[in-house]
Amino acid sequence: MSSKNYEQLLVKFKEILKNQNLKYTAQREMILKTLYKNKKHFTPEELQDNIKHNYPKLNIGIATVYRTLNILEKFKIVTSISFGQSGKKYELAIKPHHDHLICDMCGSIIEFEDKDIEKKQDEIATKYGFLITSHILQLHGICKKCRNKLKEKKIGIK
Repeated sequence: MSSKNYEQLLVKFKEILKNQNLKYTAQREMILKTLYKNKKHFTPEELQDNIKHNYPKLNIGIATVYRTLNILEKFKIVTSISFGQSGKKYELAIKPHHDHLICDMCGSIIEFEDKDIEKKQDEIATKYGFLITSHILQLHGICKKCRNKLKEKKIGIK
């Protein structure tokens, strides 16, 4: 993604804040910028830690992170994946459409695109006269790394 795309996104974010009578701050911008620069899915706490580590002079509280993520999600700049009681992980919504494989053991997320799945969803929607406006596909299971760890424990290999 180019810096021009980021600048356009930042302008949109500033307009949203202004229209909501909210202040534009360096902390809010850094949340947007960190999400933009990383492919990772962040919990609010991970996002705060990343910003504190990379920008130690910037004072950012967890409440600011949560409030900003709520604003960004409300206006469809970010999307979230819910982990139930473990909370949510966030990513920018401007990425091309993709789906997720989510490991229930370690929480890792693998993004994938599959044209056959998309085609099948369109066929099903057409069959039932349904217009898809958006969708989220999340497949939960156990990743290869965690499965290997389980196998090692069962046979006593460390």
